[in-house]
Amino acid sequence: MTARQKKAQALSLRDAFEAERARREMERREREDAERRQHEQDLSGAEALFAAISADPAFLEDHELTADRRRYTVSLDHRTFRVSAYFEAGSVGVTLSDKRNAIPGAAAPRKQETVNGVEDALKVMAQFLADEIR
Repeated sequence: MTARQKKAQALSLRDAFEAERARREMERREREDAERRQHEQDLSGAEALFAAISADPAFLEDHELTADRRRYTVSLDHRTFRVSAYFEAGSVGVTLSDKRNAIPGAAAPRKQETVNGVEDALKVMAQFLADEIR
C-alpha cells in the first residue's frame, strides 16, 4: 500500500465533517469579533462627538440648542430644526431636519451628508448650524 492509499483510508466523513464545523465556528467568531470591534469604534466616536459639542454649554444656550446622545446618535435640537449624526460601520451620517412642517416628534430631513470620523462630523454639523442660525 502506498502512503497516499493509507492517508485516504485514514480520512473519514466524520473527520471531514468535524473539520468543516470547526472552520465555520472559527469564521463565525471572527465575524462576531469584527462586528463587536466596529460597534465599539462607533460608540467611541459618538461619545467623542457628544463631548465636543457639549463642551461649551454657553454656546448651546446662546443658540437655544440642546445636545443629546443615544447610543450611536448625537443630536443638536433647536425648536425649528435638528442636526443629528449617526455612527454606523465606521462612517457618520449627518442630517439636518426641519421641525417646522413635520409631525410633532418627527423631523423631515432636508440635508444629508456621509463623512468619516468625528472631526468631519463636527465640521458638517457646524456647517448645517451656520446655515440655520444667521
